[in-house]
Amino acid sequence: MSTPKIKAAVEEMVMPYLEENGFELVDIEYVKEGSNWFLRVFVDKDGGIDIDDCGRISEYLSEQLDANDPIPSAYFLEVSSPGAERPLKKADDVAKAVGKDVFVTTYEPVNGLKEFEGRLISFENDELVIEIGKQKHAVSYSKVASARLAIIF
Repeated sequence: MSTPKIKAAVEEMVMPYLEENGFELVDIEYVKEGSNWFLRVFVDKDGGIDIDDCGRISEYLSEQLDANDPIPSAYFLEVSSPGAERPLKKADDVAKAVGKDVFVTTYEPVNGLKEFEGRLISFENDELVIEIGKQKHAVSYSKVASARLAIIF
């Protein structure tokens, strides 16, 4: 089974539990590191998640994976928080990040830049406005390659 199909199958298995318990699915990764495969599920909720939350989700998902067996080879299952520099995978994630510090990369230069680290001032009409110092940069959402929350010192 291909990686996108595995991720879709895992999402279908875990979503009922997450929705029922007030969690948000942030991302799923299925990656090979060295000789080992890892299935990583990143979950959050208002106020953050703790180790007990991760344990319960892991237990539930492990049972589902054993019953449905969508992954033919051996792998390690990891359930965790997305961390302080949480990825912003969907437009809704970006909208929730307004007023916070972000790091955004683009597919092509915008105003001569491909990286923007600053305060997300607004996200309207599919355009992010990021303030870096005293300058504001407008970036079309369609040009965003990746985005995440940032910790700026």
